[in-house]
Amino acid sequence: MEKEKKNAAAAAGSGSAESGSAVKKIDLSGMSSEELDALMAEVSRQKNAQAESRRANYESLRKDLMNDVSYRLMEVVDDVTDFHDWLEGEVKAFSGVMREYGQTKNEDQISFTLIEGDFKMEVKGNRVKGFDERADIAAERLIEYLRRYMEKSSKGTEDPMYQLAMTLLERNKQGALDYKSISKLYELEPKFDAEYGEIMKLFRESNVVMRNAVNYYFSKKGADGVWHRIEPSFCRL
Repeated sequence: MEKEKKNAAAAAGSGSAESGSAVKKIDLSGMSSEELDALMAEVSRQKNAQAESRRANYESLRKDLMNDVSYRLMEVVDDVTDFHDWLEGEVKAFSGVMREYGQTKNEDQISFTLIEGDFKMEVKGNRVKGFDERADIAAERLIEYLRRYMEKSSKGTEDPMYQLAMTLLERNKQGALDYKSISKLYELEPKFDAEYGEIMKLFRESNVVMRNAVNYYFSKKGADGVWHRIEPSFCRL
């Protein structure tokens, strides 16, 4: 045991000394067991102190980086938000001038492209559809329908048709039904009866235009004659 302590202390002392500019040699042969224990405790303390210092330096650098990134990011977000709000108002006003000048096909046109020299702005509007309150009624009816279907099925809740339909009724994080999932429910109509078809009809009627979304894209023509997208091109804020 005494020999192991001496070897460990010698190795620790050697490793610690190598990190300095000068190597201090310690004669361990004349040390008592208590002195070796104290030496090993000191070496362990120094190693822990070095590890703590590295940890503190790392956490300080990480904090400085995140604070700098957050500060500069929010500056950009504020600038882009101000630009978006300003652009939205300017484009809306210009759209009115376009209608008066007869440059739009109809009163509802919200998409157009403007080019001035080597700069291009595309305004693209699309109608965003969603499900109104009738979809909630349809979902409740469908769940009740599937419950009765499951009770009649020999496979019960293990029936793949039941499991599929219930999965497609799941809502997203915002609590809204997913259009693609509901569309897949339409495809199952041949598998069920007329009542199921009536529920699908209610789903279709509930899928209505909820709002108009307007996106803006910017491009600049290069020396090669090709339009190159300029960022930021944002969909919506």
